[in-house]
Amino acid sequence: MERMFQNHEVRVSRTIESTWDFTVVEEPDLSVQAGQSFPYRMAVPSCWEMHPDFSTYQGVGAYRTIVNIRREASVRLIFKGVSHTAHIYWDGVKVAQHYNAYTAFDVVIPDVQPGEHTLIVAADNRFSEASALHIPNDYYTYGGIIRPVVLEELYSPYVRQIYFTPEHKSGEWSAEVRAVVSNPNDMERTVQVTGTLAGIEFSLGTVTLAPGAEKKLQKSFAFPDVSSWSPEEPSLYQLHVRLYEDKDTGSPPLDDLIERVGFRSVTTRDGKLQVNGKDVVLQGFNRHEDHPLAGAALPVSLMLHDLDLMRDMGANSVRTSHYPNDERFLDLCDELGFLVWEENHARGLSLEQMRNPNFVWQCEQVNREMVEQHYNHPSIILWAILNECASDTEEGREHYSRQLGQLRALDASRPLTFASHHRERELCFDLADIVSFNLYPGWYTDEDPKALCEQARAWADRAGGAGKPMIMSEFGGDGYYGLRDKARMRGTEERQADIIEANLAAYTSSPFLSGMYIWQFCDCRVTDATGIAGRSWRTMWLNDISRGRRTLYRMNHDVCTLKKDGYVRHCTGHIHPLLF
Repeated sequence: MERMFQNHEVRVSRTIESTWDFTVVEEPDLSVQAGQSFPYRMAVPSCWEMHPDFSTYQGVGAYRTIVNIRREASVRLIFKGVSHTAHIYWDGVKVAQHYNAYTAFDVVIPDVQPGEHTLIVAADNRFSEASALHIPNDYYTYGGIIRPVVLEELYSPYVRQIYFTPEHKSGEWSAEVRAVVSNPNDMERTVQVTGTLAGIEFSLGTVTLAPGAEKKLQKSFAFPDVSSWSPEEPSLYQLHVRLYEDKDTGSPPLDDLIERVGFRSVTTRDGKLQVNGKDVVLQGFNRHEDHPLAGAALPVSLMLHDLDLMRDMGANSVRTSHYPNDERFLDLCDELGFLVWEENHARGLSLEQMRNPNFVWQCEQVNREMVEQHYNHPSIILWAILNECASDTEEGREHYSRQLGQLRALDASRPLTFASHHRERELCFDLADIVSFNLYPGWYTDEDPKALCEQARAWADRAGGAGKPMIMSEFGGDGYYGLRDKARMRGTEERQADIIEANLAAYTSSPFLSGMYIWQFCDCRVTDATGIAGRSWRTMWLNDISRGRRTLYRMNHDVCTLKKDGYVRHCTGHIHPLLF
């Protein structure tokens, strides 16, 4: 399944979801050498660590399948996620290479003849200087084709991308619609570009495309009778753009693309965060894409299960720590009304690691691909960069300034932030629209959560964040599933619940906070090289890796269900404003 809705009515498109031939090789190009055997079968999408023979394999894995093309066409292959470096071969010829597991990429192969063709994908999840962002970390870099693969047959110019930017003025919605049209053919083509949205038909104009050329068309239109998208009422609309050779003569469309959009605005005013002009407080979880039965290749059923568990605890938001998420998960957030903080892929990099010669271009690429590919999701209300990197140094500040500037140029409709753990040493809050702190009182330190939160506000104000909304982007405590002790020792479920409850009491009573995210939703696998002794799964979360519910989950569920006039009363007799 490519998305949670149909993307085309005209274009010939299909996902290649099946079992592919599989083998391991020393280097990617060896996957296409004569006589190379593929003794295994591997599901696509999946992580090869789910296979018993490759549970800890780190290297190059090669996938092979046969595809059938019905008539001569340009073939477009879209890979939603290959971890972490992909090498693509079509009939033995390398046609593409891409870095980063968490963003999509595509390649167009011209003049493909009818019949059977061999597609080989070599995925490489090794750590080396060639990879500045996928490094040993406290989450796991799985290997394989971890997200769907789509094959499209193109017989004409096609709509490569649509960008939808809503605006609310004088009580009425309008939107800028921008379409990117490409011509894969070897001859000049002229096409008319039209669209429909909420029962309104419109024209973006006519464009002439040279062979291999691409052009953008954009116009703004009023949509007076639409409903706003909000967490309470997540109204969604299909935006359908079509290409015609001559629509006036009644000729059928040549190509089309359907996106799903929502009308909503995001602003920051008076030190608060607003959706559709209404102050909101983000209350949710940090979440890694990880599950013991699927690794990072979660099926839709498990994605929905995660969101159901979050909603059961009353959450209204999720942070995609620490990389762009599967588009189908974002589709579900659109449908359910979750508010999403989405961030690029970079976690905990030191200044020395940021000096990797590949760091700048790999960040630029993932930033651009994240925004361009996820631009139309109304659930995404924040873009973020560089979690816990070297923002406390002048050299690091140059990276933060450049990347935040890049995101603003790509999308001026959403505020920007980054999560910092540098406390009073932070140097980059003046560059962001929202200041965000990762702090762990009660676990990493014995500080009082309320006092530390107020101190963090003062640090932010002195560091250029005065007047900006503030979010506690990470807080939490460790807890081993099933470890119970009346003495409430560190690592027990009881101690974990105490830490989280104390933090929630502090943050929900702090009027200057616009959000808070528990670290984190569930256990996740970590890289062995991180030196977390005696375990390969982190255990500081509300649910274990299989989503078994800890004491803290049940405490939060009680918080959600024991409502009284917007407040909750715990068995201890303490009262604080309702979080979830």
